[in-house]
Amino acid sequence: MRILVVGGAGYIGSNAVRQLLDANYEVVVLDALYSGHRKAVDARAKFYQGSIENKFLVSQILRHEKIDAVMHFAAYSLVPESMKNPLKYYDNNVGGMITLLEAMQDAKVNYLVFSSSAATYGIPQTLPITEDSPLNPINPYGDTKLMMEKIMHWADKANGIKSIALRYFNVAGASMDGQTGEDHAPETHLIPNILNSAVRGDNKFTIFGDDYDTPDGTNVRDYIQVTDLIDAHILALQYLIKTNLSNVFNLGTEHGYSNLEILQAARKVTGIKIPYTIGPRRNGDPDSLVADSTKARTILNWQPQHENAEDLIASAWKWHQTHPNGYDD
Repeated sequence: MRILVVGGAGYIGSNAVRQLLDANYEVVVLDALYSGHRKAVDARAKFYQGSIENKFLVSQILRHEKIDAVMHFAAYSLVPESMKNPLKYYDNNVGGMITLLEAMQDAKVNYLVFSSSAATYGIPQTLPITEDSPLNPINPYGDTKLMMEKIMHWADKANGIKSIALRYFNVAGASMDGQTGEDHAPETHLIPNILNSAVRGDNKFTIFGDDYDTPDGTNVRDYIQVTDLIDAHILALQYLIKTNLSNVFNLGTEHGYSNLEILQAARKVTGIKIPYTIGPRRNGDPDSLVADSTKARTILNWQPQHENAEDLIASAWKWHQTHPNGYDD
């Protein structure tokens, strides 16, 4: 089976490429390299540089490469940036989904696994969050993800394109061999920023806000190790092809860690004190997000292997030690 991984040079997409190849899928990658890295793409995959918004290119790849299914990771994903520049997010994320689905319809490719987000829920009324929880995003990033899910729903009804939306919680860690990890510029995610500070030996790490409605005042998030996340993508693809049914699943560990708890776990893993400062809140950040992933565990038979904070930080630390300058090393 041949899979097109859109956004396959990014953090999550590049891990998906490697794990698909290891599972004996044939993989083709499309990435514009706006934030991804050519060096992150496994040499066993065929690579095309280009934008998801280029309908002609996407259609040509789908047809020429005889693609059977698509995994879609190509979207802008920074909440603070989406608050400052919402039109960029609607243009790329929503527009890119429309173009992709049009190209899939033209090429008669009918299976799509989509990288959605817990940001679709906004501020949850109750925890943990189930797939039936209210969908009320509080930032443009989350709103675009919800719009993309709705577009997928109607493309199924009208065109028979079957899709699965996987609503991630906070993705972290690296491949177990430390070869594929996070390398963003600028880096906005908590764990790589903590570990970057540990590598540099400075005190530039900042926790944004300590007055949230949480036990220690800092944000609480459900962290999922990236290799476990991709395992769920492969299981979702298999489910989609077996059942020919669209669906949506939460992906999380069902345990929340505060920013300060993650910092303490990082100190334990690295053996470094890692000083920090408290900064102002970031716009668009909910207090707590914790998943109920019962549905994915039951229907997909998904069993994450790295559910505690120290395990996922250890894989990320291995990446940061061997790649202190990211893929520029």
